[in-house]
Amino acid sequence: MKSDVQVAVIGGGIVGASVLYWLARLGWTDAVLLERRELTSGSTWHAAGNTTYFGPYPKMTALFAGSIRTYLQAEQDSGVSVGFHQTGSLRLAATPRELDLFHVYAPRYASLGIPFHIRSPQEVAELHPFIDTRAIHGAAHTPTDGHVDPTGATNALAQTARKRGASVERYCPVETVTRAPGGWALATPKGTVTARHVVVATSFWAREMLAPLGLNLPLYPTQHHEIITESLPDIAARDTELPAMRDSWVSCNVRQERDGLLIGIYEKQPEFWALDGIPPDFKEDLLPPNLDPLMPHLERLMERMPLFASAGIKVANNGPMCLTPDGLPLIGPVPDMAGLWLATGFNVGIGTGGGSAEILARWMTTGEPPKGLDAIHADRFGTDMDRDAALASIREVYTRGYELPDAI
Repeated sequence: MKSDVQVAVIGGGIVGASVLYWLARLGWTDAVLLERRELTSGSTWHAAGNTTYFGPYPKMTALFAGSIRTYLQAEQDSGVSVGFHQTGSLRLAATPRELDLFHVYAPRYASLGIPFHIRSPQEVAELHPFIDTRAIHGAAHTPTDGHVDPTGATNALAQTARKRGASVERYCPVETVTRAPGGWALATPKGTVTARHVVVATSFWAREMLAPLGLNLPLYPTQHHEIITESLPDIAARDTELPAMRDSWVSCNVRQERDGLLIGIYEKQPEFWALDGIPPDFKEDLLPPNLDPLMPHLERLMERMPLFASAGIKVANNGPMCLTPDGLPLIGPVPDMAGLWLATGFNVGIGTGGGSAEILARWMTTGEPPKGLDAIHADRFGTDMDRDAALASIREVYTRGYELPDAI
């Protein structure tokens, strides 16, 4: 194992692997990624893998677009399939206001060269015959959206970084992070790694990992359910894959998974997990499912997509998901701790991880912060945010689900 490096990345999920990939691509190949278990074993392995260009915040679109581009580049560089399915997606307008906002967003996508169409209810029915369009006002259609295989994408990123000279150490948990002359010292069971720069990409573990340094990161995990149905004959009979659907009225996303449906729900009463500390033996684990709070959303989904009413549930996964008080990740340097960088707080790690890693890597290698992206800077909450206030804000962000902000 390399014991003295220019940069050490802690965390082997999609975000950490993307950071290693981009650093190596930009010439910082004296780098090592340290993962406590296997790659993806935190929360990446059970992610839905959705990728989208749609976002109400125009300056954040770069994170979405950059992620899809990053994964496809890694596939080409490594020869490892990322399992990308370009299905397109439909963001339903449940209200006239949402449809008006879609028209506001349209020029932004035109300026970026990203396909973006506003569809009528009749056109939505043609694109997705299982949506009951009688109660919608239309939809935003982003035809180049899709989903990737999270494990394939992570391995493609890591393999490409290795080819460029970086290294990956699995089963190498970082036990402590301390200052050292000229940088940082990371204690691991395989020995101490010293690094001029350290990137912490450990999702909901980051809070506890950095607390000994006096940091009070407002990162907390919520429980988040993902439901996969049994095979449905009407879907099995199709020749093409259905576009994904996102709906603020149901507060869910739905995409095709083989011949069934995969559904992610943002319920109105989210439950937090492990607020007093992540269990030390937590690994590739899921939490016990609790479907009762989801039932109002599932009943609405039966109205929006009657096909779902006849579907049997095959799997109900409940996994922890990391959130910040505003729902945006923490990216960038930690003030007054030269060489310490954050890439954490992702609640849509697949959707924004690759693009965020590119922004961070360019920031690290050039010393120039990205323009117009103050909303994701790692220092925006300070160091003393009250826990109750942070949890209240996270709860509000989660329960808003796919609600759109006013046009900005």
